[in-house]
Amino acid sequence: MEKPELLSETRAKMAKAIEVLAEDLATVRSGRATPALIENIKISCYTGTQELKLLELATITTQDDLTLLVAPFDQTIIEEIEKGILSANLGLTAGIDGHLIRVKLPPPSEEQRQEFLKLARKKLEGGRIIIRQIRKEGRFQIKKAFENDELNEDEERDLREKIQELTDKANEQIETMGKKKEQELMRL
Repeated sequence: MEKPELLSETRAKMAKAIEVLAEDLATVRSGRATPALIENIKISCYTGTQELKLLELATITTQDDLTLLVAPFDQTIIEEIEKGILSANLGLTAGIDGHLIRVKLPPPSEEQRQEFLKLARKKLEGGRIIIRQIRKEGRFQIKKAFENDELNEDEERDLREKIQELTDKANEQIETMGKKKEQELMRL
């Protein structure tokens, strides 16, 4: 494998892992209404023949810190959407208001905030583990290339250092995301 290929492949995998982690972290409730909290809820609609994400069925907007508005694209499934939101067991209340569904978030208790914080930390640690696995894969490919005489010692060392730099940057991003999420969780 070529050097630039190996580095760009490792960089791309780490970027994807960070992106997935960011999406996953967005689902951890922070006490503030955000469309990410409910956009991936699976809704059984059209007489149960399909299960689609809420994001595919409606526009989700924020009315205030504790209220989301869901505007279905198809008004005939508004009740299925309401039922799907309520059955997601996220501690939310939902009610149909004309052509919209109002989703209310109760303010989290201190105990709930601590639970949300634990969940966020668990997700962050999962992200760190994935980054380490990607680093391990990269190192393995470098070692294999070195053993096959595709790289000399200097190139091997240089690539290992560059992969470590990528790992350090990814871990810094995860750390920043974690601090931001913790502030968000403890704010209310």
